[in-house]
Amino acid sequence: MRIMVTGCGGFLGAEICRQLCARGDRVRGLARSDYPQLRDLGVELLRGDIRDADLVDRACEGMDAVVHTAALAGIWGDPAVYEAINVAGTRHVIAGCLKQRVHRLVFASSPSVTFDGRDQTGIDETCPYPSRWLNDYSRTKAKAEQLVLSADDPGTLRTCALRPHLIWGADDPHLIPRLVSRARAGRLFLVGDGRNLIDTVHVRNAAHAHLLAIDRLASPASAAAGRAYFITQNEPIECGEWIGRLLELAGLPRPTRHIPLPVAYRIGGICEWWWAWTGRPGEPPMTRFLAAQLGRAHFFDGSAAARDLGYRPLIRTAEGLVEMGKLWNSRGGPAPLASGP
Repeated sequence: MRIMVTGCGGFLGAEICRQLCARGDRVRGLARSDYPQLRDLGVELLRGDIRDADLVDRACEGMDAVVHTAALAGIWGDPAVYEAINVAGTRHVIAGCLKQRVHRLVFASSPSVTFDGRDQTGIDETCPYPSRWLNDYSRTKAKAEQLVLSADDPGTLRTCALRPHLIWGADDPHLIPRLVSRARAGRLFLVGDGRNLIDTVHVRNAAHAHLLAIDRLASPASAAAGRAYFITQNEPIECGEWIGRLLELAGLPRPTRHIPLPVAYRIGGICEWWWAWTGRPGEPPMTRFLAAQLGRAHFFDGSAAARDLGYRPLIRTAEGLVEMGKLWNSRGGPAPLASGP
């Protein structure tokens, strides 16, 4: 099969490429930088930006399926840039698929598309989009997800969206390095009592789900077409316990300082106002979204992905943590924090 992966150099996109190559698919990747390690696997790389509609169109040419992982992530930034990358970029991917007669499109979405700051306890995909979002990433990913799902058409393009939650692994360049950096600087607090349950997903499991979705969409009567799915370890864990385990693997003590959720949320709102008013660069140290993510429950019912995609985690949480600890020991610690989105 010929498959194009946008954002192929990212944490999730690179793992999807590796798994596709391992099973013998011909893979083309679209990314802003060069990735020799993917070239060595046989990935055909195209360099460019998802905002370039002509480039995206060329990248779709001759493909049987597209996996769209390219996005601007983060908890803070210019709303216009989020719109241009996450929404307009997704429109370019859909248009490229339709023009080049690509028959399958799998979109890497996010559970944050349903998050409005309140607890999410075992929700499934019937949970509606909120009337408001707490940041532009969630808002624009929700818009992009709706574009992808509404593009599903049995006669032309079959689509689905996956929502992997808190992707982790030894090479994570975002979540874990940021956590470790804050802990080393003495700026890490648990929001609330730390007992709120959260879901996570190992990067190999998240990538595996995308391959399953590609294959399921091949069936004309696919139950996955036009639908979104939560993808997790199916092993909810207390937020404080999860953070503690990660820090222990990095050779750091577990956090002991707590801040009440209402206080953190209020501080997040003040930080957002100050950053917006002053035009300060970078992300605020706290936002309402971050406070809610750290202090609220967010775990999901994964039965739909099991039923329609045949998804079962390839690697369990305990196994993944042991593997990650061994790799970190051999390397001298976690991966460095990525410098850009």
